[in-house]
Amino acid sequence: MQYRSLFEPVRIAGIELPNRFAMCAMGPMGLGDAEGGFTQRGIDYYVERAKGGTGLIITGVTHAANNIEVHEYPSTPSATINPPHFIRTAREMTERIHAYGSSIFLQLSAGFGRVFAEMAPGELPVSASPIQNRWIDVDCRPLTVDEIRDIVRQCGQAAGIAKDAGFDGVQIHAVHEGYLLDQFAISFFNQRTDEYGGSLANRLRFAAEVCAEIKRVCGDDFPVTLRFSPKSFIKDWREGALPGEEFEEKGRDVAEGVEAARLLERYGYDALDVDVGCYDAWWWNHPPMYQEKGLYRAYAKMVKEAVGIPVICAGRMDDPDMAQAAVADGTCDIIGLARPLLADPHYVNKLRADDVAGIRPCLSCHEGCLGRMIRYKNISCAVNPACARERYAQLTPALEKKRIVVVGGGPAGMEVARVCKTRGHETVLFEARDCLGGNLVCGGAPDFKEDDRALVAWYVEQLERLGVDVRLNAPMTAEALEREACDHIVIATGALPKMFPLGDSEFVFGAEEVLMGRADPGEAVAVIGGGLVGCELALWLARQGRRVSIVEALDDILKLNGPLCPSNFEMLRLLLVQQGVDIVTGASATSFAAGELMVETSEGSVAIPATGVVECVGYAENDALYEACRYGKHPVHKIGDARTVANIMNAIWDAYELGSSL
Repeated sequence: MQYRSLFEPVRIAGIELPNRFAMCAMGPMGLGDAEGGFTQRGIDYYVERAKGGTGLIITGVTHAANNIEVHEYPSTPSATINPPHFIRTAREMTERIHAYGSSIFLQLSAGFGRVFAEMAPGELPVSASPIQNRWIDVDCRPLTVDEIRDIVRQCGQAAGIAKDAGFDGVQIHAVHEGYLLDQFAISFFNQRTDEYGGSLANRLRFAAEVCAEIKRVCGDDFPVTLRFSPKSFIKDWREGALPGEEFEEKGRDVAEGVEAARLLERYGYDALDVDVGCYDAWWWNHPPMYQEKGLYRAYAKMVKEAVGIPVICAGRMDDPDMAQAAVADGTCDIIGLARPLLADPHYVNKLRADDVAGIRPCLSCHEGCLGRMIRYKNISCAVNPACARERYAQLTPALEKKRIVVVGGGPAGMEVARVCKTRGHETVLFEARDCLGGNLVCGGAPDFKEDDRALVAWYVEQLERLGVDVRLNAPMTAEALEREACDHIVIATGALPKMFPLGDSEFVFGAEEVLMGRADPGEAVAVIGGGLVGCELALWLARQGRRVSIVEALDDILKLNGPLCPSNFEMLRLLLVQQGVDIVTGASATSFAAGELMVETSEGSVAIPATGVVECVGYAENDALYEACRYGKHPVHKIGDARTVANIMNAIWDAYELGSSL
């Protein structure tokens, strides 16, 4: 085994884990029912990750107390709403997980506080002090001492119920990310003068009492772990710092973080699950592709050197060489995987078999997970359509073998070919270019899009393993398709960039030309279009030392086709500013000549110096082939961007849905 050290047992208190991998907690939206139990989807979701070899499963957050901070249901499970029902649903899950040799901890929330945004009408968010809410312009109501003690009591009660339901331990949520316990622990948020304010020990008293109460109820040998952030990256209210930025830390700094870790161990916590950041700097706790891999390692090692209890380190740790090195050099004891286990629930078993090429990569896009949790209240995954619906979206063998012809080798075409072949169909894929990947090839050109490139490589590997007949340099026509002996035709020809005439056309390019190195826009580049493609291109060019301007017709960038998740679009906006990109909104480009792009704004005409212009004004469905053959003798289907221009998730989910039904 190449990664044998990652498969050595490790202990948390009295629990021995079979390997060094933990599934870190992610919001379980859609996995709880109206009575606070787990839905069948939730049970299947966690069991699938245990089946995939993960040593420790940590559930998404469940609310211990619901009388002070009221959460709507159905949403996430809660042990204290209806304990018999919770035990009934959870017991099925824990028993099934134990059958695979894995352990499972229930993550218990003591409260959200200032980061809660869904209060009932007339209700105020709570916190340590009357500080502003993260999302809404309203001040929080300070918790009373009696309310604090009631939350502590309910945390103990919830842990006792979890133990009865078969959970092996709990994780407390959290002295991290600026949740309620963290608001008490950080002096910037905590202005109290009673026993819960002032010194660090007093500010950690709430967290200490939660641990003590759980130990009292469940016994000292019942593991109690904690999600913990040793650094906050807060510049000011609702203002976070970027990587490498010099700033005055208003939240928890590393020195206090290390001291807090020592105290938390003394208070009885059995392991610390380490990250950094806060809701005011959300791109740290939920790192998008613009953050480096393994971004928490330095902070985890500081904590590890300060405590004797196990340390879990997550944060884009899906590179197995990086993970093995982190365990070997004492950075951490356990590797935390969150989104990578959404993308591939069998990551651990594949790694154990040295099948790194078979692991489907996470894109760090947040489209299917955090973004959709916020927007649609349901967890999923952009590259794994079966995530959180394992039972209902499971691929089944085709009852009748058919011949499926796929035209287009982008993400939709590759996915539908993979799914059809997996189900037993004879599948042939025609691609006009000399490689697979479609728009993922140029989209993956920037250095921060390495996982886009990895996804293309994964698809190429899967199609080869499955024996899909892939034909490159093979453009298709309606006449050629009519001659094919097949049962179904799938058109996945993607989308074409929109372009408009703009004067000096010799120096006006499309995004693909620039990304693929076929055109050089020079040292002063005007990017027309402030959607995701334009903004990421602008960032990439600015990091090369070019002077870049974005011209956007709307009143703000990223309003169309931007990321769903605030972690991604907020960081991207700030990175553009950090790199000196000039952003002109409410503006329309009118002409380009003699090194100047003329732009009309509400205040008149503006000349932007530019050696080259890159048009990123959107895409149009490339469905001409579909229209030409839709009335032919074969059933024909249109998927992905050829159907509706959207994103990678839309393309892959389209393809999976169609392929699973043919």
